[in-house]
Amino acid sequence: MTSHQVQLLFIDLGLILFLARTLGYLATRVNQPAVVGEIVAGVLLGPSLFNGAVPDLLFPADIRPLLAGMADVGVALFMFAIGLELERATLRGRSRVTGGAIVGSTVAPFLLGIGLAFYLLRTHEPENRAGFVVFIGLVISVTAFPVLARILSERGLSKSAIGGIALATAASVDVVAWTALAAVQATMDGSDEHWRVALAIPYVLITAFVVRPVLRAVFVRKGRAVALGPWHLPMLFTGVLLSGAATEAMGMHFIFGAFLFGTVMPREKTAALRAEIHERTGQVTSLLLPVYFVVAGLGVDLGSMNAGRFAELALILVVAVVGKIGGTYLGARSQGLPARPAVSLGVLMNTRGLTELVILGVGLQIGLLDTEMYSLMVVMAVVTTAMTGPLLARIHRKPLDLAREPEPVGPGPTTVSKT
Repeated sequence: MTSHQVQLLFIDLGLILFLARTLGYLATRVNQPAVVGEIVAGVLLGPSLFNGAVPDLLFPADIRPLLAGMADVGVALFMFAIGLELERATLRGRSRVTGGAIVGSTVAPFLLGIGLAFYLLRTHEPENRAGFVVFIGLVISVTAFPVLARILSERGLSKSAIGGIALATAASVDVVAWTALAAVQATMDGSDEHWRVALAIPYVLITAFVVRPVLRAVFVRKGRAVALGPWHLPMLFTGVLLSGAATEAMGMHFIFGAFLFGTVMPREKTAALRAEIHERTGQVTSLLLPVYFVVAGLGVDLGSMNAGRFAELALILVVAVVGKIGGTYLGARSQGLPARPAVSLGVLMNTRGLTELVILGVGLQIGLLDTEMYSLMVVMAVVTTAMTGPLLARIHRKPLDLAREPEPVGPGPTTVSKT
Protein backbone atom coordinates (compact mmCIF):
# COMPACT_ATOMS: atom_id res chain seq x y z
CA MET A 1 0.00 0.00 0.00
CA THR A 2 1.15 3.51 -0.77
CA SER A 3 1.18 6.24 1.86
CA HIS A 4 -1.81 7.89 0.16
CA GLN A 5 -3.82 4.67 0.32
CA VAL A 6 -3.03 4.25 4.01
CA GLN A 7 -4.14 7.82 4.72
CA LEU A 8 -7.37 7.43 2.78
CA LEU A 9 -8.14 4.05 4.36
CA PHE A 10 -7.73 5.47 7.87
CA ILE A 11 -9.86 8.51 7.02
CA ASP A 12 -12.56 6.25 5.57
CA LEU A 13 -12.61 4.01 8.63
CA GLY A 14 -12.85 6.98 10.98
CA LEU A 15 -15.68 8.51 8.96
CA ILE A 16 -17.54 5.19 8.72
CA LEU A 17 -17.36 4.53 12.45
CA PHE A 18 -18.36 8.07 13.37
CA LEU A 19 -21.31 8.29 11.00
CA ALA A 20 -22.55 4.76 11.74
CA ARG A 21 -22.37 5.28 15.50
CA THR A 22 -24.01 8.70 15.31
CA LEU A 23 -26.93 7.58 13.15
CA GLY A 24 -27.21 4.34 15.10
CA TYR A 25 -27.55 6.33 18.32
CA LEU A 26 -30.12 8.66 16.76
CA ALA A 27 -32.10 5.61 15.64
CA THR A 28 -32.24 4.29 19.21
CA ARG A 29 -33.49 7.69 20.37
CA VAL A 30 -36.60 7.22 18.23
CA ASN A 31 -37.14 3.63 19.38
CA GLN A 32 -35.50 2.03 16.36
CA PRO A 33 -32.78 -0.64 16.36
CA ALA A 34 -29.32 0.88 15.93
CA VAL A 35 -28.88 -1.23 12.81
CA VAL A 36 -31.47 0.94 10.99
CA GLY A 37 -29.35 4.07 11.50
CA GLU A 38 -26.18 2.21 10.54
CA ILE A 39 -27.71 0.96 7.28
CA VAL A 40 -28.91 4.50 6.51
CA ALA A 41 -25.34 5.71 7.10
CA GLY A 42 -24.13 3.30 4.45
CA VAL A 43 -26.76 4.47 1.98
CA LEU A 44 -25.88 8.13 2.60
CA LEU A 45 -22.23 7.44 1.80
CA GLY A 46 -23.22 5.59 -1.38
CA PRO A 47 -23.94 6.96 -4.87
CA SER A 48 -27.54 8.00 -4.11
CA LEU A 49 -26.57 11.57 -3.14
CA PHE A 50 -24.65 14.25 -5.08
CA ASN A 51 -24.54 12.17 -8.24
CA GLY A 52 -22.09 9.68 -6.76
CA ALA A 53 -19.45 12.33 -5.99
CA VAL A 54 -19.04 11.25 -2.34
CA PRO A 55 -18.12 7.59 -2.94
CA ASP A 56 -15.92 8.51 -5.90
CA LEU A 57 -13.98 10.91 -3.69
CA LEU A 58 -13.82 8.93 -0.46
CA PHE A 59 -13.91 5.34 -1.71
CA PRO A 60 -11.87 5.05 -4.92
CA ALA A 61 -11.50 1.70 -6.65
CA ASP A 62 -8.16 0.85 -5.03
CA ILE A 63 -9.58 1.30 -1.49
CA ARG A 64 -12.85 -0.61 -1.88
CA PRO A 65 -11.27 -4.12 -1.94
CA LEU A 66 -9.55 -3.34 1.37
CA LEU A 67 -12.83 -2.25 2.93
CA ALA A 68 -14.62 -5.25 1.43
CA GLY A 69 -12.08 -7.60 3.02
CA MET A 70 -12.60 -6.04 6.44
CA ALA A 71 -16.36 -6.19 5.93
CA ASP A 72 -16.19 -9.90 5.09
CA VAL A 73 -14.31 -10.64 8.31
CA GLY A 74 -16.97 -8.70 10.24
CA VAL A 75 -19.79 -10.64 8.56
CA ALA A 76 -18.05 -13.97 9.25
CA LEU A 77 -17.80 -13.16 12.97
CA PHE A 78 -21.39 -11.90 12.94
CA MET A 79 -22.58 -15.20 11.48
CA PHE A 80 -20.54 -17.07 14.09
CA ALA A 81 -22.35 -15.04 16.77
CA ILE A 82 -25.73 -15.95 15.25
CA GLY A 83 -24.83 -19.63 15.36
CA LEU A 84 -23.59 -19.16 18.92
CA GLU A 85 -26.93 -17.62 19.95
CA LEU A 86 -29.07 -20.43 18.59
CA GLU A 87 -30.31 -22.85 21.22
CA ARG A 88 -31.27 -26.34 20.11
CA ALA A 89 -34.06 -26.27 22.69
CA THR A 90 -35.36 -23.11 21.02
CA LEU A 91 -35.28 -24.73 17.60
CA ARG A 92 -37.40 -27.59 18.86
CA GLY A 93 -40.07 -25.01 19.61
CA ARG A 94 -42.52 -24.72 22.45
CA SER A 95 -45.87 -25.82 21.05
CA ARG A 96 -47.87 -26.47 17.94
CA VAL A 97 -48.31 -22.70 17.75
CA THR A 98 -44.61 -22.40 16.96
CA GLY A 99 -44.89 -25.04 14.25
CA GLY A 100 -47.82 -23.25 12.65
CA ALA A 101 -45.99 -19.92 12.79
CA ILE A 102 -42.89 -21.45 11.21
CA VAL A 103 -44.87 -22.85 8.30
CA GLY A 104 -46.88 -19.65 7.82
CA SER A 105 -43.83 -17.39 8.14
CA THR A 106 -41.89 -19.41 5.58
CA VAL A 107 -44.31 -20.77 3.00
CA ALA A 108 -46.65 -17.79 2.49
CA PRO A 109 -43.97 -15.11 1.92
CA PHE A 110 -41.92 -17.52 -0.20
CA LEU A 111 -44.84 -18.24 -2.53
CA LEU A 112 -45.79 -14.56 -2.73
CA GLY A 113 -42.13 -13.75 -3.39
CA ILE A 114 -42.08 -16.19 -6.29
CA GLY A 115 -45.14 -14.48 -7.76
CA LEU A 116 -43.42 -11.11 -7.29
CA ALA A 117 -40.30 -12.41 -9.03
CA PHE A 118 -42.25 -13.40 -12.14
CA TYR A 119 -43.67 -9.88 -12.27
CA LEU A 120 -40.22 -8.31 -11.83
CA LEU A 121 -38.85 -10.38 -14.72
CA ARG A 122 -40.80 -8.06 -17.00
CA THR A 123 -38.28 -5.26 -16.35
CA HIS A 124 -35.21 -7.13 -15.08
CA GLU A 125 -33.18 -9.66 -17.04
CA PRO A 126 -31.05 -11.80 -14.72
CA GLU A 127 -28.68 -14.35 -16.24
CA ASN A 128 -30.39 -17.18 -14.38
CA ARG A 129 -34.16 -16.65 -14.36
CA ALA A 130 -34.96 -19.71 -12.26
CA GLY A 131 -32.33 -18.77 -9.70
CA PHE A 132 -33.71 -15.22 -9.59
CA VAL A 133 -37.25 -16.44 -8.94
CA VAL A 134 -36.21 -18.70 -6.06
CA PHE A 135 -33.89 -16.04 -4.64
CA ILE A 136 -36.61 -13.37 -4.52
CA GLY A 137 -38.89 -15.83 -2.72
CA LEU A 138 -36.08 -16.45 -0.24
CA VAL A 139 -35.43 -12.73 0.27
CA ILE A 140 -39.10 -12.06 1.03
CA SER A 141 -39.26 -14.89 3.59
CA VAL A 142 -36.20 -13.92 5.67
CA THR A 143 -36.39 -12.85 9.34
CA ALA A 144 -33.42 -11.30 11.17
CA PHE A 145 -33.01 -13.49 14.25
CA PRO A 146 -30.32 -11.34 15.98
CA VAL A 147 -32.15 -8.04 15.43
CA LEU A 148 -35.39 -9.64 16.59
CA ALA A 149 -33.69 -10.92 19.76
CA ARG A 150 -32.46 -7.43 20.56
CA ILE A 151 -35.87 -5.86 19.95
CA LEU A 152 -37.45 -8.39 22.31
CA SER A 153 -34.80 -7.70 24.94
CA GLU A 154 -35.18 -3.93 24.69
CA ARG A 155 -38.95 -4.19 25.09
CA GLY A 156 -38.86 -6.67 27.93
CA LEU A 157 -40.47 -9.44 25.87
CA SER A 158 -37.60 -11.96 25.86
CA LYS A 159 -39.01 -13.97 28.78
CA SER A 160 -42.64 -13.71 27.69
CA ALA A 161 -44.46 -16.53 25.96
CA ILE A 162 -44.88 -14.51 22.75
CA GLY A 163 -41.16 -13.72 22.86
CA GLY A 164 -40.30 -17.40 23.20
CA ILE A 165 -42.53 -18.34 20.27
CA ALA A 166 -41.03 -15.51 18.19
CA LEU A 167 -37.45 -16.61 18.89
CA ALA A 168 -38.21 -20.26 18.14
CA THR A 169 -39.95 -19.30 14.89
CA ALA A 170 -37.25 -16.86 13.75
CA ALA A 171 -34.44 -19.29 14.52
CA SER A 172 -36.11 -22.06 12.51
CA VAL A 173 -36.91 -19.73 9.60
CA ASP A 174 -33.30 -18.52 9.50
CA VAL A 175 -31.92 -22.06 9.41
CA VAL A 176 -34.23 -22.83 6.48
CA ALA A 177 -33.18 -19.58 4.76
CA TRP A 178 -29.44 -20.24 5.06
CA THR A 179 -29.88 -23.79 3.83
CA ALA A 180 -31.92 -22.63 0.83
CA LEU A 181 -29.40 -19.89 0.06
CA ALA A 182 -26.60 -22.46 0.06
CA ALA A 183 -28.57 -24.52 -2.46
CA VAL A 184 -29.25 -21.48 -4.67
CA GLN A 185 -25.60 -20.46 -4.68
CA ALA A 186 -24.51 -23.99 -5.47
CA THR A 187 -26.68 -23.98 -8.61
CA MET A 188 -25.25 -20.56 -9.58
CA ASP A 189 -21.61 -21.68 -9.40
CA GLY A 190 -20.23 -20.90 -12.83
CA SER A 191 -17.56 -23.60 -12.71
CA ASP A 192 -17.89 -27.17 -13.95
CA GLU A 193 -16.94 -28.52 -10.53
CA HIS A 194 -20.40 -28.77 -8.98
CA TRP A 195 -19.27 -31.97 -7.26
CA ARG A 196 -17.54 -29.77 -4.67
CA VAL A 197 -20.92 -28.89 -3.16
CA ALA A 198 -21.38 -32.55 -2.21
CA LEU A 199 -18.41 -32.11 0.14
CA ALA A 200 -20.72 -30.07 2.37
CA ILE A 201 -22.31 -33.29 3.68
CA PRO A 202 -19.10 -34.88 5.03
CA TYR A 203 -17.98 -31.44 6.20
CA VAL A 204 -21.12 -31.01 8.32
CA LEU A 205 -20.62 -34.49 9.74
CA ILE A 206 -16.97 -33.81 10.56
CA THR A 207 -17.93 -30.53 12.19
CA ALA A 208 -20.63 -32.20 14.28
CA PHE A 209 -18.77 -35.35 15.29
CA VAL A 210 -15.14 -34.21 15.38
CA VAL A 211 -14.99 -30.44 15.86
CA ARG A 212 -17.81 -30.31 18.45
CA PRO A 213 -16.18 -32.89 20.78
CA VAL A 214 -12.87 -31.04 20.49
CA LEU A 215 -14.53 -27.77 21.42
CA ARG A 216 -16.31 -29.49 24.32
CA ALA A 217 -12.99 -30.86 25.58
CA VAL A 218 -11.45 -27.39 25.40
CA PHE A 219 -14.29 -25.42 26.98
CA VAL A 220 -15.85 -27.89 29.41
CA ARG A 221 -13.76 -29.50 32.16
CA LYS A 222 -15.11 -31.73 34.93
CA GLY A 223 -18.68 -30.86 34.01
CA ARG A 224 -18.08 -27.11 34.22
CA ALA A 225 -17.27 -24.42 31.67
CA VAL A 226 -13.72 -23.15 31.86
CA ALA A 227 -12.80 -19.49 32.35
CA LEU A 228 -12.16 -17.71 29.07
CA GLY A 229 -8.39 -17.58 28.64
CA PRO A 230 -6.25 -15.29 26.46
CA TRP A 231 -5.85 -17.93 23.73
CA HIS A 232 -9.49 -19.06 23.54
CA LEU A 233 -10.78 -16.22 21.36
CA PRO A 234 -7.90 -16.38 18.86
CA MET A 235 -8.50 -20.14 18.60
CA LEU A 236 -12.24 -19.62 18.01
CA PHE A 237 -11.72 -16.85 15.46
CA THR A 238 -9.20 -19.03 13.64
CA GLY A 239 -11.79 -21.80 13.52
CA VAL A 240 -14.44 -19.41 12.20
CA LEU A 241 -12.21 -18.16 9.39
CA LEU A 242 -11.00 -21.65 8.44
CA SER A 243 -14.57 -22.96 8.42
CA GLY A 244 -15.62 -20.04 6.22
CA ALA A 245 -12.70 -20.72 3.88
CA ALA A 246 -13.73 -24.38 3.68
CA THR A 247 -17.31 -23.68 2.60
CA GLU A 248 -16.08 -21.02 0.17
CA ALA A 249 -13.82 -23.66 -1.40
CA MET A 250 -16.82 -25.97 -1.72
CA GLY A 251 -18.59 -23.43 -3.93
CA MET A 252 -20.75 -22.00 -1.14
CA HIS A 253 -20.44 -18.67 0.66
CA PHE A 254 -18.12 -18.32 3.65
CA ILE A 255 -21.06 -17.26 5.84
CA PHE A 256 -22.26 -20.88 5.99
CA GLY A 257 -18.99 -22.13 7.42
CA ALA A 258 -18.88 -19.33 9.99
CA PHE A 259 -22.49 -19.96 10.99
CA LEU A 260 -21.93 -23.71 11.25
CA PHE A 261 -18.91 -23.22 13.51
CA GLY A 262 -21.05 -21.19 15.90
CA THR A 263 -23.75 -23.85 16.05
CA VAL A 264 -21.32 -26.60 17.19
CA MET A 265 -20.06 -24.72 20.22
CA PRO A 266 -20.91 -26.78 23.33
CA ARG A 267 -24.25 -25.79 24.90
CA GLU A 268 -24.28 -27.86 28.09
CA LYS A 269 -23.51 -25.71 31.15
CA THR A 270 -21.82 -23.04 29.01
CA ALA A 271 -24.45 -20.27 28.98
CA ALA A 272 -22.26 -17.77 30.84
CA LEU A 273 -19.19 -18.68 28.79
CA ARG A 274 -21.05 -18.31 25.49
CA ALA A 275 -22.47 -14.99 26.65
CA GLU A 276 -18.93 -13.76 27.30
CA ILE A 277 -17.70 -15.03 23.94
CA HIS A 278 -20.67 -13.36 22.27
CA GLU A 279 -19.90 -10.07 24.03
CA ARG A 280 -16.21 -10.20 23.06
CA THR A 281 -17.11 -11.06 19.47
CA GLY A 282 -19.59 -8.18 19.47
CA GLN A 283 -16.80 -5.78 20.40
CA VAL A 284 -14.98 -6.77 17.21
CA THR A 285 -18.04 -6.81 14.95
CA SER A 286 -19.13 -3.41 16.28
CA LEU A 287 -16.04 -2.03 14.54
CA LEU A 288 -16.21 -4.11 11.37
CA LEU A 289 -19.94 -4.34 10.62
CA PRO A 290 -20.30 -0.59 9.96
CA VAL A 291 -17.73 -1.14 7.21
CA TYR A 292 -20.06 -3.78 5.77
CA PHE A 293 -22.95 -1.30 5.83
CA VAL A 294 -20.93 1.16 3.80
CA VAL A 295 -19.75 -1.49 1.34
CA ALA A 296 -23.40 -2.52 0.99
CA GLY A 297 -24.44 1.13 0.64
CA LEU A 298 -21.98 1.67 -2.18
CA GLY A 299 -24.16 -0.67 -4.25
CA VAL A 300 -27.37 1.25 -3.47
CA ASP A 301 -28.23 3.95 -5.99
CA LEU A 302 -31.56 5.65 -5.41
CA GLY A 303 -30.63 8.78 -7.34
CA SER A 304 -31.96 7.45 -10.64
CA MET A 305 -35.31 6.24 -9.28
CA ASN A 306 -38.24 6.93 -11.59
CA ALA A 307 -41.97 6.36 -11.31
CA GLY A 308 -41.65 2.77 -12.51
CA ARG A 309 -39.04 1.93 -9.89
CA PHE A 310 -41.11 3.55 -7.13
CA ALA A 311 -44.06 1.41 -8.22
CA GLU A 312 -41.85 -1.69 -8.00
CA LEU A 313 -40.67 -0.64 -4.55
CA ALA A 314 -44.25 -0.18 -3.37
CA LEU A 315 -45.16 -3.63 -4.68
CA ILE A 316 -42.10 -5.21 -3.04
CA LEU A 317 -43.02 -3.63 0.31
CA VAL A 318 -46.64 -4.77 0.08
CA VAL A 319 -45.66 -8.35 -0.78
CA ALA A 320 -42.98 -8.44 1.95
CA VAL A 321 -45.24 -7.08 4.69
CA VAL A 322 -48.40 -8.96 3.74
CA GLY A 323 -46.49 -12.20 3.19
CA LYS A 324 -44.68 -12.12 6.52
CA ILE A 325 -47.33 -10.67 8.81
CA GLY A 326 -50.25 -12.36 7.07
CA GLY A 327 -48.56 -15.75 6.72
CA THR A 328 -47.38 -15.80 10.34
CA TYR A 329 -50.81 -14.66 11.54
CA LEU A 330 -52.64 -17.39 9.65
CA GLY A 331 -50.17 -20.07 10.72
CA ALA A 332 -50.36 -19.08 14.40
CA ARG A 333 -54.14 -18.66 14.38
CA SER A 334 -54.58 -22.10 12.83
CA GLN A 335 -53.02 -23.54 16.00
CA GLY A 336 -55.16 -21.59 18.45
CA LEU A 337 -53.17 -18.41 19.12
CA PRO A 338 -55.51 -15.45 19.84
CA ALA A 339 -55.77 -12.71 17.21
CA ARG A 340 -53.81 -9.88 18.86
CA PRO A 341 -50.82 -12.04 19.88
CA ALA A 342 -50.84 -13.54 16.37
CA VAL A 343 -50.60 -10.06 14.86
CA SER A 344 -47.76 -9.22 17.28
CA LEU A 345 -45.92 -12.38 16.24
CA GLY A 346 -46.36 -11.49 12.57
CA VAL A 347 -44.94 -8.00 13.14
CA LEU A 348 -41.91 -9.49 14.89
CA MET A 349 -41.31 -11.92 12.00
CA ASN A 350 -41.37 -8.96 9.59
CA THR A 351 -38.04 -7.77 11.03
CA ARG A 352 -35.27 -8.27 8.45
CA GLY A 353 -32.30 -6.04 9.30
CA LEU A 354 -28.72 -7.13 8.77
CA THR A 355 -29.56 -10.74 7.93
CA GLU A 356 -31.37 -9.48 4.83
CA LEU A 357 -28.39 -7.32 3.86
CA VAL A 358 -26.05 -10.30 4.05
CA ILE A 359 -28.31 -12.37 1.80
CA LEU A 360 -28.79 -9.47 -0.63
CA GLY A 361 -25.01 -9.04 -0.77
CA VAL A 362 -24.67 -12.67 -1.81
CA GLY A 363 -27.32 -12.17 -4.50
CA LEU A 364 -25.49 -9.14 -5.88
CA GLN A 365 -22.16 -10.95 -5.78
CA ILE A 366 -23.33 -14.03 -7.70
CA GLY A 367 -25.22 -11.97 -10.29
CA LEU A 368 -28.83 -12.71 -9.34
CA LEU A 369 -29.54 -9.04 -8.57
CA ASP A 370 -28.67 -5.99 -10.62
CA THR A 371 -27.90 -2.66 -8.94
CA GLU A 372 -31.47 -1.38 -9.27
CA MET A 373 -33.07 -4.49 -7.77
CA TYR A 374 -30.45 -4.63 -5.02
CA SER A 375 -31.21 -1.00 -4.13
CA LEU A 376 -34.95 -1.64 -3.92
CA MET A 377 -34.46 -4.69 -1.72
CA VAL A 378 -32.16 -2.80 0.67
CA VAL A 379 -34.83 -0.13 1.08
CA MET A 380 -37.37 -2.87 1.79
CA ALA A 381 -35.07 -4.33 4.47
CA VAL A 382 -34.73 -0.94 6.18
CA VAL A 383 -38.44 -0.09 6.02
CA THR A 384 -39.69 -3.47 7.28
CA THR A 385 -37.21 -3.38 10.18
CA ALA A 386 -38.16 0.21 11.05
CA MET A 387 -41.86 -0.73 11.07
CA THR A 388 -41.42 -3.22 13.89
CA GLY A 389 -41.04 -0.79 16.81
CA PRO A 390 -44.02 1.50 16.05
CA LEU A 391 -46.34 -1.41 15.25
CA LEU A 392 -45.37 -3.26 18.43
CA ALA A 393 -45.95 -0.12 20.50
CA ARG A 394 -49.45 0.16 19.06
CA ILE A 395 -50.28 -3.53 19.58
CA HIS A 396 -48.90 -3.58 23.12
CA ARG A 397 -50.64 -0.45 24.38
CA LYS A 398 -52.67 -2.86 26.49
CA PRO A 399 -50.87 -5.64 28.40
CA LEU A 400 -50.28 -8.62 26.18
CA ASP A 401 -48.83 -11.93 27.26
CA LEU A 402 -49.65 -15.57 27.00
CA ALA A 403 -49.65 -18.20 29.68
CA ARG A 404 -47.02 -20.84 29.08
CA GLU A 405 -48.62 -24.24 28.85
CA PRO A 406 -46.81 -27.58 28.84
CA GLU A 407 -46.39 -29.37 25.55
CA PRO A 408 -49.23 -31.87 24.97
CA VAL A 409 -48.29 -35.48 25.67
CA GLY A 410 -51.08 -36.90 23.57
CA PRO A 411 -52.94 -36.02 20.38
CA GLY A 412 -55.31 -33.16 20.26
CA PRO A 413 -55.23 -29.44 19.41
CA THR A 414 -53.14 -27.08 21.48
CA THR A 415 -54.50 -23.70 22.47
CA VAL A 416 -52.78 -20.88 24.27
CA SER A 417 -54.98 -18.55 26.28
CA LYS A 418 -54.47 -14.95 27.32
CA THR A 419 -53.74 -14.07 30.92
